[in-house]
Amino acid sequence: MTTSEAPVAPVIRPALPADVRTIRDLVEPLSQERILRPYEMVGYYEAVQEFLVAIDPADPAGSAGGTAVGCGALHVMWDDLAEVRTLAVHRDWRGRRVGHALLEALVERARTLGLRRVFCLTFEVDFFAAHGFREIDGTPVTPEVYTELLRSYDEGVAEFLDLARVKPNTLGNSRMLLEL
Repeated sequence: MTTSEAPVAPVIRPALPADVRTIRDLVEPLSQERILRPYEMVGYYEAVQEFLVAIDPADPAGSAGGTAVGCGALHVMWDDLAEVRTLAVHRDWRGRRVGHALLEALVERARTLGLRRVFCLTFEVDFFAAHGFREIDGTPVTPEVYTELLRSYDEGVAEFLDLARVKPNTLGNSRMLLEL
C-alpha cells in the first residue's frame, strides 16, 4: 500500500466457533506479555457469542469465512453495563484501524442491547479515550450490584470488582468507562 492509499476497512462480523482457535492465537502473544488475560479453550468456546472478528476484506473467503485479523468481545455484566474484553489485533494488521473498527462495532452492539455504560480495563488509555472512554476510580456499580457480581465465577468480573486475588493480573491497568 502506498502512503496515498487509505487503509481498507476490515469486515466485522460475529465470531463463529470455527474462529475460536484463531481468536486464541490472536490473544496468545498479548497474554504472554500480560496485556490481555488468556482463556482456556473452553472459555473461548463458552464466550464465542460475545466476540466479533475483523476479517481482511481482500480475503477470498470474505465475511462468511476468512481468517480473523482481530477480535474483541462485549461481556454484559448487568442491566446497564457491559465490558469490552479481549480486544486484539494481529501484529501485521496494527496501525490499520482494525482495533478502532472492532471497538466501534462493540459499542454499537452495547447500544443495540440497550446498555448505558461500557467499561474496560486497559493499558491503552489513549486508544480508548479517543473513543470517548474516561478514566475512573473504583467500580461503577451500586453496593447491591457489587454484592450480586461477587457471586460470579468469571475471572473478568473479579478483575472488574478489583478483587485482591486478581491484583497481579491488573497491575498498571487503567479502569475506563464510556457513557452511552
